[in-house]
Amino acid sequence: MLGLCLAVSAQAVPYANSAAQATPKPEAGWMKRHQDFVQIAKQGGINVLFIGDSITDYWRTDVRGIPTGGTTTGGKAVWDRYFAPLHAANFGISGDRIQNVLWRVKNGEIDNLSPKVVVLMIGTNNLSRDKVTGRPNNQPAEVVMGTAILVREIRARVPFAKILLLGIFPRGQKGDPYRGEITRVNARIAKLDDGKHVHYLDIGAKFLQRDGALSKDIMPDLLHPTAKGYQIWADAIKDPVAQLLK
Repeated sequence: MLGLCLAVSAQAVPYANSAAQATPKPEAGWMKRHQDFVQIAKQGGINVLFIGDSITDYWRTDVRGIPTGGTTTGGKAVWDRYFAPLHAANFGISGDRIQNVLWRVKNGEIDNLSPKVVVLMIGTNNLSRDKVTGRPNNQPAEVVMGTAILVREIRARVPFAKILLLGIFPRGQKGDPYRGEITRVNARIAKLDDGKHVHYLDIGAKFLQRDGALSKDIMPDLLHPTAKGYQIWADAIKDPVAQLLK
């Protein structure tokens, strides 16, 4: 199924796709965090590995600023309750796109690990708008192809791990173009689920109200979860993670 999705994606993206090209970030702080993860990996002892962008990164925070002003709580308390006892590690970096995670994976972050489960969610920053042109950084087909390549790379490096591939979480309000783009991406990356090594799960609906709106007490900036949002996330995946650990 993974090979089929790659083939279909490649046909849909017949040009250079930035989401599929392993790319580091030039910031010293980013490289330092990558190097720290490499050192953590060398210590071993990780059963569950979370990989992603800021939404994953903020599992480790208590209080953080948000773009709309003010502060909100992150997911650390929820993490400490649900995932720390599972010997879990968080390799999320704020602002990362698929290509950045792909570079990290190719450059030592998981080479010394033997996790039983990898929880992966990535791609929302690829759909974010360029500040100059206003266009998405990547089109949905590009995001799908990049995700498929990333999953393949993780499979190659930790072949005995089960990958829990999460659909991109909803962002923006109803009618926002992000909603449709995320739906299209999720529908296609769901096909990466092979029932054996890769298991797809879309929990996006759990963050939404009945009318499809995002509540500010769950995602105050309509993108990043609060502690309440992280609780929803934990409740949605704790049983699937436990099953995969078996």
